Amino acid sequence: MREVLKDLVDAVAAGHTVGLGTVVRTFRSAPRPAGASMMVDADGRAVGSVSGGCVEGALYELASVVIEDGVPVLQRYGISDNDAFEVGLTCGGIIDVFVEAVTQESFPQLGRVAADVDAGNPVAIATVIEHPDAAWLGRHLVVHPDGFDGTLGSARADHAVSDDVMGLLAAGRNTTLMYGPDGERRGDGMRVFVASFAPQPRMLVFGAIDFAAAVAKQGSFLGYRVTVCDARAVFATKARFPVADEVVVEWPHRYLQAQLDADLVDPRTVICVLTHDPKFDVPLLEVALRRDVAFVGAMGSRKTHEDRMDRLREAGLSGVELAKLSSPIGLDLGSRTPEETAVSIAAEIIALRWGGKGGRLSGMEARIHHVPLADAEHEDP
Repeated sequence: MREVLKDLVDAVAAGHTVGLGTVVRTFRSAPRPAGASMMVDADGRAVGSVSGGCVEGALYELASVVIEDGVPVLQRYGISDNDAFEVGLTCGGIIDVFVEAVTQESFPQLGRVAADVDAGNPVAIATVIEHPDAAWLGRHLVVHPDGFDGTLGSARADHAVSDDVMGLLAAGRNTTLMYGPDGERRGDGMRVFVASFAPQPRMLVFGAIDFAAAVAKQGSFLGYRVTVCDARAVFATKARFPVADEVVVEWPHRYLQAQLDADLVDPRTVICVLTHDPKFDVPLLEVALRRDVAFVGAMGSRKTHEDRMDRLREAGLSGVELAKLSSPIGLDLGSRTPEETAVSIAAEIIALRWGGKGGRLSGMEARIHHVPLADAEHEDP
């Protein structure tokens, strides 16, 4: 929903009824993940996408109907032999989309949700998408780390769902949860979709060189909040790194330790060490490799890598800790320029995140979209 949130809030604040379709479950080679959304406003304008273009026309019509009658619909879209190019998914995947009418009355907490997302505060929306009592459908519970707002239909259901959503929110996960009609954990009949809005994951780029500028651009493009850090003030300037969210002049290991001490680094953080200078990168890697982060990569030649590994062993790092280091950083794309190298680094980060192997798709028979490593939303129906 993040990609349509601003337009959704503006339209609802203006007093309009908006048709909102959200992917709540995916099967096989689905084109968009759970949480992808498309909205249709009162003027007939469509914003966002749930399938990259395959079923948006059909969803537009359904959302228009939901705007008129206000009745939520859980709709499945999949491949169709007769009309695949009209309303089916040509990729062969299947998606479940929940379509609801959003108004100020149906979702009074929406403005606060948007404010939290803008401020980088963690917040999640739990929506009833299936229930034997139609009156429960489309009800929302907004969950924060310190409590919840709204109701799904009963206090028991609210507390059961909010407890479970806390864990999903910490990991920034979107998923569907199953309960009994009144929130019974061992029951079934009620399905609740959880959309989590965690703060942007961070990319920390150390070393204010030309390669760092290209990597910062790639990181920003991928949705990371990018910080460039270097101890040399003459190189670490906003003018040289305009895409970076912040540019910091500090010794890299001191900056990283301060960020860790302030709990500003989490398991989604990626760290790119581009200094290839022992006085900078060895103390930095001593700190980075001892923490739980998504990725630690370091630039340098094979000779630089071996020397770096020897220094890190002398510093007392274990084999398990050293195994976390990706060095030389990036995938083998034959990269030459800073921009090409940045693409190879971004490709490695993506591959590690989703379990890809980095090979050419034309030479593979495996599925294109890998099952997420920490999720189970892509499955067979």
